[in-house]
Order: sequence, then structure tokens, then C-alpha cells
Amino acid sequence: MASASSRRPGVNRRAQYGLFASYVIAIAAALAGLLAVILSVADPAGFSVVRATAAEITRPVAATLRSMVRGVGSIDEELFAYVNAGSQNAALRRQVETNRIKIIEAQAIKQENLRLKKLLELTDSTDAEIATARLISSSSSISRRIARMNAGSRQGVTIGMPVRAPEGLIGRVLIVGPNSADVLLLTDSQNIVPVRRARDNVGGISSGQDDGTVEIRPLSAGRNPFKPGDIMVTTGTGGLYSPNIPVAVIVAVRAGLATAVPLASPARVEAVMVERPYEANIPDPRAGMEQSAENTPPDEIEAP
Repeated sequence: MASASSRRPGVNRRAQYGLFASYVIAIAAALAGLLAVILSVADPAGFSVVRATAAEITRPVAATLRSMVRGVGSIDEELFAYVNAGSQNAALRRQVETNRIKIIEAQAIKQENLRLKKLLELTDSTDAEIATARLISSSSSISRRIARMNAGSRQGVTIGMPVRAPEGLIGRVLIVGPNSADVLLLTDSQNIVPVRRARDNVGGISSGQDDGTVEIRPLSAGRNPFKPGDIMVTTGTGGLYSPNIPVAVIVAVRAGLATAVPLASPARVEAVMVERPYEANIPDPRAGMEQSAENTPPDEIEAP
């Protein structure tokens, strides 16, 4: 029968010391635990102080171990996020592009609503309106500045009628078709409009320059009275354009002349309104004679 193995480490002193130290540590831990139990029963307040002190001493070690455990636990989540980052970024880019397109469309609709509201207010405020239309194209010839609108003789449009937008004057009707008409723009050299400065009624003549601008010539000789920033409006002289329609704003001044740009640019305007030619109310002299005759007593009227 084999003899039972001995638990003694033999003659190895290092092993003997290690076994002895383990016994000492085990006995010390048991005594510390027993002491803690006795202290918690005999003096709970003192035991609380001891426990708080121990927790404070072991706090750095506990925090480090906690961080390590948390980091190891989140490795799988980080790997999954890294794998899906490419598809998520592509989806986000598509969403951003879709939102950008929607924002642009909303801004365009907002601007269109503002233009239509201005045109509606203009139509409600005047009784000279014949038809409303849209500018659908412009002339390809470099010698004339002409735009085309989708309203013609069937809508009551005739040659010579003024065409305006909420922002200001566009021009006058040049050629009329059944459902379309050509508009001679303000910037054409053949379009001459009597104008005045809005703030003090200084008169001038506007004529197109065939390059997108108009030239303002003062009526009086001498020093040029105009300055950059002056707003020019129609005077009503000549009987075609009604007074006080915005025409252009002056941007540059040179000796005896001023350069201005139309306030209603055909490149930005879509909806326009065709008006009847303006006719100034010229008093009839005979009406005044008849009125004075009515107010004259019968005994003062001489017999023929």
C-alpha cells in the first residue's frame, strides 16, 4: 500500500516560507473579519468610520478596475460601430443632400409666393389692368432687347400697352399675337420714358443702352443733378405710362449723364401685368364755360 503524500514541502525553505506566509495571511484575514464583525456590533459608528477609510484607500484601484471592465465590455460595440460607419455615413450624406434640395425648393416657393402677392396687391390697387402673364422667353437678337409673354390679343392685349411688374416698369407691347406678345424692354435704345427723381421731382429722360442698363438725361442744362442711389419713377407725361411707376436706380454718374439699372429686371421677374395706356385728365375749356354760365345770374347774361 502506497504511503499518503505528505503536505510538508520538504527541505525547500522558500516553499516553507511561502506556506507559512499563506497561513499567517489567512489567519490575519480571519481575525480582521472577526474583529470587523465584533466592531460592527459593539460600535456601529466606529465601524462606519473604518469602512469609509477603507473605501477611500481602495477607491483608485476600484475605479481603475471598473474602467478596465467597462472598456472590455464595450469592445464589441466599438467594433460593430466601426463596421457600420461607412454605411451610416453614406446614409447621412444622402439625407443631407435630400434636405438641402428641400430647403432650396422651399426658398423658391417662398420667393414665388412673395412675387405673386405683390402682383395681386398691384392688381387690386389699379383699375387699368388688362391681363396678367408670364415672361416666357427673350429675344436672341443682340440688336434689340425684347421679351415675350404668354398673353395676346385674345386676352385683350394691344400694341403700345405698358407692361409692368410689382418691382417696376418692364416696357411696352411691341408685337401682338393671338396668345403671346413681344415686349420692348426699358433697356432697348428705342424705348424712351419720361422720368423724375422720386424724392424731389427733378425730371429726366430714360433711354435704353442695349446692354442691360438705361441712360438718364436731365431736362435742364448745366450740372448733373443726379447721384448714385436716386430712384427714378415715371411722370405720366406723354400719356403712355401712368405716373409714379418705379423705373430704375442710378448707379453711376458722369458729365451730363447718369447710368441706371431697371428695378424690375426681366431676368428675375416672371409674373407681369399689362395695363391700359395712361391718359392724363385734360380739363375741357368748354366745360368750364358751361359751368360759369350756369353760375351766372339770368339778369347778367347778355342777350344775343
